[in-house]
Amino acid sequence: MGTENSSELEISEPLLVEKKPAAFDEIPPWRDQITVRGLVVSALLGSLFCIITHKLNLTVGIIPSLNVAAGLLGFFFVKSWTSFLTKFGFQVTPFTRQENTVIQTCVVACYGLAFSGGFGSYLIAMDEKTYKLIGSDYPGNRAEDIKNPALGWMIGFMFVVSFLGLFSLVPLRKVMVMDYKLTYPSGTATAMLINSFHTNTGAELAGKQVHCLGKYLGISFFWSFFKWFFSGVGDSCGFDNFPTLGLLLYKNTFYFDFSPTYVGCGLICPHIVNCSVLLGAIISWGFLWPFINTHAGDWYPADLGSNDFKGLYGYKVFIAISLILGDGLYNLVKIIAVTIKEMCNSSSKQSLPVVNEVQDDESSKLLVEQREKDAIFLKDRIPSWLAGSGYVGLAAISTAAIPMIFPPLKWYLVLTSYIVAPALAFCNSYGTGLTDWSLASTYGKIGLFFFASVVGTNGGVIAGLAACGVMMSIVSTAADLMQDFKTGYLTYSSAKSMFVSQIVGTAMGCVIAPLTFWLFWTAFDIGDPNGPYKAPYAVIFREMAILGIEGFSELPKHCLAICCGFFIAAIVINMLRDITPPKISQFIPIPMAMAVPFYIGAYFAIDMFVGTVILFVWERVNRKSSEDFAGAVASGLICGDGIWTVPSAILSILKVNPPICMSFGPTVSS
Repeated sequence: MGTENSSELEISEPLLVEKKPAAFDEIPPWRDQITVRGLVVSALLGSLFCIITHKLNLTVGIIPSLNVAAGLLGFFFVKSWTSFLTKFGFQVTPFTRQENTVIQTCVVACYGLAFSGGFGSYLIAMDEKTYKLIGSDYPGNRAEDIKNPALGWMIGFMFVVSFLGLFSLVPLRKVMVMDYKLTYPSGTATAMLINSFHTNTGAELAGKQVHCLGKYLGISFFWSFFKWFFSGVGDSCGFDNFPTLGLLLYKNTFYFDFSPTYVGCGLICPHIVNCSVLLGAIISWGFLWPFINTHAGDWYPADLGSNDFKGLYGYKVFIAISLILGDGLYNLVKIIAVTIKEMCNSSSKQSLPVVNEVQDDESSKLLVEQREKDAIFLKDRIPSWLAGSGYVGLAAISTAAIPMIFPPLKWYLVLTSYIVAPALAFCNSYGTGLTDWSLASTYGKIGLFFFASVVGTNGGVIAGLAACGVMMSIVSTAADLMQDFKTGYLTYSSAKSMFVSQIVGTAMGCVIAPLTFWLFWTAFDIGDPNGPYKAPYAVIFREMAILGIEGFSELPKHCLAICCGFFIAAIVINMLRDITPPKISQFIPIPMAMAVPFYIGAYFAIDMFVGTVILFVWERVNRKSSEDFAGAVASGLICGDGIWTVPSAILSILKVNPPICMSFGPTVSS
């Protein structure tokens, strides 16, 4: 994808002194864009979205974008509150698009830490359960490399690593947003959505979308409540284990489990993602695992447990890792190449003579509008010295604190991370601006491999996993900040209010994300490979760290060859997606999406495919309606099921069990 800077004219001086538009006059100062009611709504929505993110992280590991839901629900809550107070005669401050943008920014910063904080990946990869699952006799998997989750150190770790990314790229906001004119597709789409809410026609549509979201939220919540009664004790009861496609396919995890969350993910994710997930499930659970299973006793001992890495379980984990790494490596190289190319193009274009020319009234109007956006974006300056000193100060605190939390990760290794991190954060932010694809987890895995191998056998697993967290936090929050700067630029919001709201949202996330994770950790059996909360990436990340130290010596027979095949296949598939025409490439699967069911199972792929079929039919019947309401329906289904998680967890903590166990088996002939 290209940027917009090839088609824009650079304006060095104002052409005319026009009258400021009405919208410009109504823009509140940056302090007034951040309100108490907005922060309260942000905390509530941040908590809800953290719960949803944890649930998805601990079950399937696929997180759809909830930015639209954050903007929509933020609009609904504040609009409802102001309308309620107005009816009783209270004087209320008008709800502006800038306040809406601040709320959305806060919420996204908050729930973003539920992902980049590693609660479904690198943090719980350190725990005792994951250690035991891999096996105490597995080379490189040492009992000393264990750190069980605890609220105190998790909140502390979040605070010392989560803010550096915000300060690393602040001086480059003008370069990224205004000079290079990077598109940041998600940020642009969110800005267009918020702008549309704050017009008469847009507010009417937003009201209908909120009503739609609320209806499906209620349906989803009560359906999850109803399902609970039949789910019994253990993990083999209820609608979550309904053999909808027959008992034979059920044994290979092919069944529809009636999950509103996964159906909602299918509605909100692109068709190609859902189809890629299903294709991965068919290849792995339909063909590959049954084929390898026939070689039990030859390729691996036949009497091993279902979760032994020397058996079929090892193939599942390492082949999934090879697909993830192949896809991540290809996209990393591609985005770095695109970034370098675009920056070279930008610098060559900026050396051309500046043209001050207006051809017609429409272009004049657009240029005036752009100048207004530029003026507002640059009006409230964030001093470069503040950003620089903030980064250095936080890096110093973090360099001293992280070795106290994770002793194997020495202070000089942490310092090394912070020296190279701004360059990686820039690459990730620039790449996200071009492609909307954040590679935070890929940079994290690079850090994991590098530091695990540097530290070696004595503590390398913990050091690698902790370094993964440091890298992921910086590059992820930096990309999120630039995305939000783009949204703020397009909604006439102050850069300073965007920066402050990102800091506030991150601070909320540092507390809310660990607390909501602790709810899951206390209530459910996290990490059980046969339970609903498998935490699939915990095993994968710990195995990556061990792989960085020990190499490939302990893989089952032919596993390395198969892994190499899938690694190369991931690269080739990505190349085909890039070199073929769009009418062909739109049907080529995405390796990263294909990898997830290899380890987890096919059931959620069935649910997501049901969601994509519903959306496909809806688009054919009424495209306008699907464009307006599909996101609201999906968000409602995901949020309703997410809300039910809270009372479900409380019931579990109180040892209140469902009264009925609904299970299925073959007919017994008399």
